[in-house]
Amino acid sequence: MSVRMAPPLPLIFLLMIHRAYSTKEDVNYSPSQICALKNSSVIMSCTFTYPTGRQIKKVFWTKTTVKNADDEFPDLSEDPEYSQRLQYLGDKQQNCTIRLSHVTQKDQHMYYFRFTTDKADVKWLGAPGVTLTVTDLQVEAPERVTEGHNVSLTCKSSCTLTDRATFIWYRNSQPLTERRDRNNQLLLQSVRREDAGRYSCALHGHSYISPAAHLNVTYAPKNVSVSISPSVIVEGDSVTLSCSSDSNPPALNFSWFKGGMFVGSGRIYNISKISSDDSKKYKCKSRNEHGEKYSDAVTLNIMYSPRNVSVSISQSGQLWEGDSVTLICSSDSNPPVLNFSWFKENQSSAVGSGQSFSALQSGRFYCEAHNQYGSQRSDAVTVTVKARSSQKKIFLTTNRERNQLDQL
Repeated sequence: MSVRMAPPLPLIFLLMIHRAYSTKEDVNYSPSQICALKNSSVIMSCTFTYPTGRQIKKVFWTKTTVKNADDEFPDLSEDPEYSQRLQYLGDKQQNCTIRLSHVTQKDQHMYYFRFTTDKADVKWLGAPGVTLTVTDLQVEAPERVTEGHNVSLTCKSSCTLTDRATFIWYRNSQPLTERRDRNNQLLLQSVRREDAGRYSCALHGHSYISPAAHLNVTYAPKNVSVSISPSVIVEGDSVTLSCSSDSNPPALNFSWFKGGMFVGSGRIYNISKISSDDSKKYKCKSRNEHGEKYSDAVTLNIMYSPRNVSVSISQSGQLWEGDSVTLICSSDSNPPVLNFSWFKENQSSAVGSGQSFSALQSGRFYCEAHNQYGSQRSDAVTVTVKARSSQKKIFLTTNRERNQLDQL
C-alpha cells in the first residue's frame, strides 16, 4: 500500500503564517520595562509594522492574553477603569504610543498592543508587552541623631524610576527650596535641634508626596532656668523652686545647690516655713545622657516684719536742763520700715515720728517700727533731767544704767 504525501506548501504561504502569529518582530516597545511614580502619567512608546498591501482595521491595547467570548482580547479603552485615563497618541500606520494617567498599584500589569487588518487571519498581538511597575516613595531615616553629627535621609522607591527624577525635600510640609537634586539623598551636616521634624520627599513636576518620616535630634540640656512660687515670699511661707530645661531626651536628673552646697535632687525643691536665713543664691543642674548644664543663680527675696528694733543715743557727755538729746530708732526689715513712731511710757499717744526724736524732758522713751508685714517696738530708754539752777546734770540711761543709779 502506498501513502500519498501532500504537496509542500508554497514558501509565500509559510511566511504569511509566521508573520500573522508573530509575537515580537512586528511590535516594538521602548522601553519594555517602565517604573512609574504613583499618581503620575505614563507614556508607553510603541511602533508596529504590518504586511504590505494590508489595511489596518482596528488598533487597541489590552492587558491580557486571554480572549473573551467574542474570540478577541479585551480593549482597555472600553474598560471603565481605564477609559477615562487611557489616551491613544499613535496612528494606524506605525505609531501605537499611549498615555495612561493617574496610575496606581492596581495598574501594575504587562500591557500589549493589538491590531487587526482587513484580512481576518492577519491579527497581531505584540507579546511580550510592556511591564508597568508603580511605586510610591518612602523616606528612610535613622531613628535618632545626636546634635552636631551628620545624617543622611534617602528617598526610596521600589523600582528604578524610568524618568530622570529631580527630588524635592520637605520638612514639616514646607519645601526645603535649597534642596533640589537628582540625588535621592538629603545630607544634613552638623545637625541642630531645629533640624528635627517630619521629612517627606517628592519628584519635581509630580503631585505625589511621600509619607513623612520623623527625624529625632537628641541634645544635652539647654536653657536651664529656675522658677519660684509664690512670686512674693513672706517669712513663714512654703516656697517651691522648679527647674526646667530644654533637652532631648528630657532630663531625668536634677540637682539643687544653695550657696554652692548641694541641698537636694529632683525637678522640684520645696522649702517649708522659710526664714530670712534662706535668702541665699540657688541654682539647679539638669542632666541627660548627652550632658549637663547649670541654671543661673537666683536669690530668694524674703519679706519680713521689723525685728531687732532698738534705740541709740546720738550724743554723749553731760547735758543740762534746756538741752536736747537725739534718739535714733533702727531695725532690720524687708522691705525697709515705712514709718517710725515715738512713745513716752504711760502715754497712749505718740510723742513723735520719724527715725530720730529729740527728747527735751525726763522720761522713758521707746520707738515702734512699721512696714506692710508688721511692726515691733524697742525697749525703752530713760532720759533724766535736773534743774540747771542746782547745777544738776542730765543723765541719759538705758534700763540697766537706771537701775545702777537707783542703787546709789
